Amino acid sequence: METCIFCKIIRKEIPTNILYEDNEILAFLDIFPASEGQTLVIPKKHAKYIFDIEEKEYINLFLKAKKITKAIDKSLHPIRTCIVVEGFAVDHVHIRLHPCYEKHLNLKPVEPKPSKEELEKVEKKIKSALK
Repeated sequence: METCIFCKIIRKEIPTNILYEDNEILAFLDIFPASEGQTLVIPKKHAKYIFDIEEKEYINLFLKAKKITKAIDKSLHPIRTCIVVEGFAVDHVHIRLHPCYEKHLNLKPVEPKPSKEELEKVEKKIKSALK
């Protein structure tokens, strides 16, 4: 899709902090996080509704989200990382991983938005745990 922001990220037209990438999946830090390390896991193939994607793609998306979650948990030490699949903010299938540092899930973006340097620091921590 020409105008989809996630498709632009996939095509590297918009810079982002990529945590994981393979032929089918891209995971990157959310630039409007509700908590440190909030990550988006998306299929590279554009789809608007998660229940319309092929079963193999669906399973792969969730398996990669699990892998990224384990790295978030290992590197950032939240109480747990929650998963949200809603699909309204961007019309491209995506899983949001929310590291929770308190016993409630805050879905509101933190203010002010993290700096480029702060995002790069978190990116390095999570990427090192993925190895």
